[in-house]
Amino acid sequence: MNIVNYPHPALRWKSKPIAEINAKLRETVREMFNLMYEARGIGLAANQVGLPFRLFIVNATAEPEETEQELVFINPEITQRKGSIEGEEGCLSLPELYGQVRRAEEIVVEAFDLQGREFSMTLTELAGRVVQHETDHLDGVMFTDRLSESAQREVEGRLDDFESQFRRQQADGEIPSDDEIKRQLKATEPK
Repeated sequence: MNIVNYPHPALRWKSKPIAEINAKLRETVREMFNLMYEARGIGLAANQVGLPFRLFIVNATAEPEETEQELVFINPEITQRKGSIEGEEGCLSLPELYGQVRRAEEIVVEAFDLQGREFSMTLTELAGRVVQHETDHLDGVMFTDRLSESAQREVEGRLDDFESQFRRQQADGEIPSDDEIKRQLKATEPK
């Protein structure tokens, strides 16, 4: 398992709800936390590791030893949004790229945990921003899609660089074709 970079097709895939929480899913979540910590991230969506599942993880401290801060969101849904605030965001699938994104100041999110228990959380500040960012991932939306028009123009060259590198890796056989990736995503979707 590894973190995929833009423009990997999984990043634009609308993830499907998870029907069963089992040992394999728990192991996937543990691997995702390990990858996130290695990359010094604070959130990671399943499609960022090439899995079409409605699942993401968060630890806003980015500290592996602070396991009590680890949150798992299975089949999340943001049910309320209040206010509006702009803040800087980055993404593990777009390394070293940052931009100002307007998000709700406060959200209520409902989801299931790894034991299959439903929960609801009211989140603000960094945790609220991360949950909104990761929920977008599950719908195939990147933070760069939410930048202002002028900011999108500013990052256009960087996105082109990511695309060129990705296409070179495909041409060299390091990454499958887009069609093959899409077949793999379809085949691994929860039924």
